[in-house]
Amino acid sequence: MFAQVLTASVFGLETFEVRVEVDVSRGLPNFNIVGLPDTAVKEAKERVRASLINSEFEFPLQRIVVNLAPADIRKEGPLFDLPIALGILLATGQLKPKIDKKLLFVGELSLKGELRPVNGVLSLALYARRKKFNGIVLPTENGFEAAIVKEIDVYPVASLREVVSFLQVEKEVTPLKVDFEKCLTEESSVELCFSDVKGQEQAKRALEISAAGGHNVLMIGPPGAGKTMLARRLPSILPRLTFEEALEVTRIYSIAGLLKRGKPLIVERPFRSPHHTISTAGLVGGGQMPGPGEITLSHRGVLFLDELPEFPKNTLQVLRQPLEEKSVTISRSAGRVTFPSDFILVAAMNPCPCGYLGDSQRECLCSAGKVLNYRGKIGGPLLDRIDIQIEVPRLGKSYFSEDFSSEPSFKIRKRVERAREIQRERFLKEKITLNSEMKSSQIKKYCVLDKDGLRLMEKALEELQFSARAYYKILRVARTIADLAESEKIFLPHVAEAIQYRTLERNILRV
Repeated sequence: MFAQVLTASVFGLETFEVRVEVDVSRGLPNFNIVGLPDTAVKEAKERVRASLINSEFEFPLQRIVVNLAPADIRKEGPLFDLPIALGILLATGQLKPKIDKKLLFVGELSLKGELRPVNGVLSLALYARRKKFNGIVLPTENGFEAAIVKEIDVYPVASLREVVSFLQVEKEVTPLKVDFEKCLTEESSVELCFSDVKGQEQAKRALEISAAGGHNVLMIGPPGAGKTMLARRLPSILPRLTFEEALEVTRIYSIAGLLKRGKPLIVERPFRSPHHTISTAGLVGGGQMPGPGEITLSHRGVLFLDELPEFPKNTLQVLRQPLEEKSVTISRSAGRVTFPSDFILVAAMNPCPCGYLGDSQRECLCSAGKVLNYRGKIGGPLLDRIDIQIEVPRLGKSYFSEDFSSEPSFKIRKRVERAREIQRERFLKEKITLNSEMKSSQIKKYCVLDKDGLRLMEKALEELQFSARAYYKILRVARTIADLAESEKIFLPHVAEAIQYRTLERNILRV
């Protein structure tokens, strides 16, 4: 007897339909799964066998062949357990469904017949809606994640026996519904705030400009100056995720298996801080079946690289494409996938290996050669993609002995949101949304300087020896500073402030 059950699988971020074809025929007892299955799929034979028997169904002692079509695409993961088990029940006549619906079935089976959660359910639910399925049947723990997708019925079930009862209309399973607005407006229980940071007003201002225009930032200062503390608070002043952006981020984390149970929708912008020992594959993504790396997990959020010169040079250089194109392409033998990587890069480093070069309280013990070698680890191409370079000095004792009040994050966020709204209106007919994305033609159009500003730029180019690339970056930052001031034109103070965020390139980083 032959039976077919529909499911789906994920490759990269793309979802494709999988037809689970089951044939049960006479012959010596044998159970084969074909269609390029990985180890987890091959092991489904034992899980399905035990779950059928422990759910009080008969496991046929015949020749069983399961084909996962299309057969030329590699399948991975335990999500095929449920459709394989249902296919065997249909082929042997133990299941005669009375529900006439086009359903997608997903789930891992335990040996007792219980359903366990799987990764990538949000992508599967979006695919089911796009292909006009009537609904998706999946493990109870995956229910809220899939129910985020509107216009599709989500049927959460706890066991194989419950799925069979549902299909035979012996038990009613009510489609799960989720309050989307409540999920999106949900507040974080522990929110980091800029009001916690004493002093460092210039660094806070630089991060505000970064958030408003999407500019990458490099902070340089001695250990304990507060670089990490500042970086971790950057997401708190970024605009809140829209529903579509939240779906994008949640989909990535669902595929990576990093979605927290009980939180079906990620409503906070990601903040990723990988250790400097991370491999290139860990940063970019990879594996036999390519999965997302740290730069994709930072999508719509912040990627923080602390101790920047300690990262391997070849690992840092792979950041160039994602920073430029807002996406990363990974090629493997199994295929080629493209992941999104639209993030703000925040990097931090010490001025020298010991960290105390130029420090007012401790003496630097590094030789000139060591300092040059340390700074030279940051390649020029990567540095060219960082718009803002800021020094973060050690705080004086007075900041700890006296009570200093700082502006809270929600006030800064309001200014950032207003600046981004101005940019959206400006670039309405363009293919960009932020000032940091402007090309040379757009810079000439939207970054026109007055006479005083032009004179200052010419003087800076002459005395500070800025390159043409640095010139355009200063204009992008100046445009963002003007937007924060809600100024249609770029004036002298805006240009002057933007220039000071490039002087570190000449004074500290050039070797």
